[in-house]
Order: sequence, then structure tokens, then C-alpha cells
Amino acid sequence: MIDIAQLSCGPEHSGIQKEVNKAAESVGGHLFQPDVDIDDIEPAVDEFGFEPASPNLKLLIARAKNIADGKIDADAAIILTCFRCAEGALVRSEVRKYLQKNTDIPVVTYAFTEKTDAGELLTRMEALVSIVEKKDLLSWDKQVGTSAGIDSGSSTTKCVIMQDDQIIGTSWHPTKEVIPTAQKVYQEALEDADLKQKDIEKLGVSGYGRHTMAKKLNADLIQEELTAGSKGAAWLADTMKGGATILDIGGMDNKAINIHDGIPDSFTMGGICAGASGRFLEMTASRIGVDIEKLGPLSLKGNPHAINMDSYCAIFGIQDLVTSLSEGHNIEDVAAAACYSVAEQIYQEQLQELEIREPIIQVGGTALIDGLPKAVSEILGGKDVIVPDHPQFGVVVGAALLASAVWK
Repeated sequence: MIDIAQLSCGPEHSGIQKEVNKAAESVGGHLFQPDVDIDDIEPAVDEFGFEPASPNLKLLIARAKNIADGKIDADAAIILTCFRCAEGALVRSEVRKYLQKNTDIPVVTYAFTEKTDAGELLTRMEALVSIVEKKDLLSWDKQVGTSAGIDSGSSTTKCVIMQDDQIIGTSWHPTKEVIPTAQKVYQEALEDADLKQKDIEKLGVSGYGRHTMAKKLNADLIQEELTAGSKGAAWLADTMKGGATILDIGGMDNKAINIHDGIPDSFTMGGICAGASGRFLEMTASRIGVDIEKLGPLSLKGNPHAINMDSYCAIFGIQDLVTSLSEGHNIEDVAAAACYSVAEQIYQEQLQELEIREPIIQVGGTALIDGLPKAVSEILGGKDVIVPDHPQFGVVVGAALLASAVWK
């Protein structure tokens, strides 16, 4: 059983504590709230250097200090505060940094709402357990033999075939029914590799439909997309050794992950609003009348600062887009502003919660929209953002690579 320390303010009052417990239990994690003596609270807050008004946030700080001081044993930690609370956001971020500096346990943060359910927390909890429980597996840095990876994502389902540390077959299609779509991309990738299913020695699955696919396709590895994706991104960018920050902007949610030697040690996941996702870029492309593949070249020709586009809400963002077009702005500026808007929200809600490590690697299908990595680079003060070849296959490459390390 993996001991996960819960450092939080408000989930019990918001009615979601049972959902937090359910998510931990479903992945074999033991969730606990560290004990703290009342006399420990004020000294911990004084040392921390910031005194929040909320007693629960003070308790959160004291619990973190007890872990850092070795008074509490924990394999991992999850920090939870309400997304409406600015003070909570500050404490959440600073406690995360404090634990990373003073411990070697993996840490994840999350800003919850009253509607948060176990499903939204599942990937985060599963990733924490995987990082602790499968450390030997996650240290595997070379694909061997012949293996396949399938990722059933929110927007697309993808497959790669790998052989002796090389990609030899690929396919992807929009996600519809999980199993038929997975079977389709699997068969097409096999045909691309000129192989038959009997030639595949190991199969790894990931994404939202991973458990459904695993049962039907008899997978050798089921891996959540955060650890699979970070491993795949490191392989694609040839950064298996040392540190890096990985940014994966998906169709429905986003992941910002710090890795060392290809293993995550801290991460954040978005998903509260589609304004910071690939879905918003799809909506933009549809509204200006172009295919999503053409949004990238258009965005490079435009001025992202010519339009003030809302970066917090997909609906308000589209309203800004419509208003801008009615005022005579060209579609190039709209495409560039949409990319900048997505990048801005991801920075404000996720990247600020991580210590950015270079190289910065951007993966996912949205990395192919040229204006998006350009906007991320600008917002990060001109830091280089690497988009490796085949960025849309990061998760499946990781799934295929890790599957090749599994021996039954």
C-alpha cells in the first residue's frame, strides 16, 4: 500500500472528500492526513514566512513541515485547495516547492471545485502510485523487441509499433467508440509496419480508455498517460538523462511535468476550463473556417497582441474572437491570439506551479500548431521550446517502451 499524505484546505467542507478517498483507494493508495500537534503550527508558519488567514492553510503548512522534518513517513503527497481561493493557490504552490526542495517524494497539486469527482483525480492518484511503485519499470529507457502502444485520448486514438528502439508504424484517428477505434488504429499501424498482430511481443495501453482496451486487447501494461507520456516525450526528444519540463496540451486537459532521468518527480494537470486546451483551438479553427492543420501556419503570420482574447474561458474567448472578426481583424491575428490565449492560461494556472527545467519539451497533437509553442516560448521569456518529431505520439511511445520492459 502506497502512503499518500493529503495536505488540503476545504475538500471536507466542499463535499468532495469522499471522492478524494475513492480515487486513492481505486489505485491502491492509502490516503492519510498527517498528525500535527497544535504547538507545531505557529512555529511552522513562522518558518514558512507567510501567515495565511485560514487556520486550515496553517495546518496544511505544519503538516508539510512535519513530512520534511522526517516526523511523518509518506511515499507521496497530494496538495488540494479550492480553485476560488487566491490565498490557497499561493500556499499550494509554495508548499509544493518546499516539499520538492526538502524531500524526494513525488508531489501533485490540484485546485478542486465542488463538482470534482473521483474520475478527475484518478490519473493524478494513479501517477503518484506508479512513480513510487513502478520506479524500476519507469527507469527503463530503451525499447526492446517488438511492442505496440495504444492511447485512447479524449480527442484522438493513436497507435505506434516499435522495434528495437525505433518507430516503424503509426496511426491515429478521432476517438469515437473506444474499442472499434483502438482496433482500427492498431490494425493500420501494423499494416504501416508490415507486421501481423502475432508479431507483437508486448502491448501497452494508456489514455482515458486504457482499462476498457486492456480487457479487450489483453494488454501487458496499463499505464496512465502522465507517466507514459513523460517517458515517451523524453524518448522522442532524446532527453532520457537529466532534467526537463514536459508540456502536453491535450484535447481536454493539460499536463505540465518535471522529470529527472525520464521519471516524473512533480506535475500539474489542468482541466477546469476548455479555454486552455486543444478543444479551444479546434473551436477557433472551425469559427474562422479552416481545418485545424492550417491553424498553425496562419498563427505564425499573425500578431497575437493585436487582439485581447480572454484566456480563462472558452466561451468568453470565442466571444472575443467573434467581436474581433466583426471589427475587421484578419484571421491570421485571430489564430495567433488564440494560441497565445491558451499558452497564457497554461502558464498562469500550471507552469507557475513548477520550477521550469530546460529543455522544455512540448508534445501532444497541439504541438503541431506552430503558433502554440511559439507563444509558450514568448511567455516563458524567450526560452527554447523543443517540439520533437512525432509529438502527437508521446503517450503511445511511452506505453510501447514501458510494455517492452514487462515480463510475465
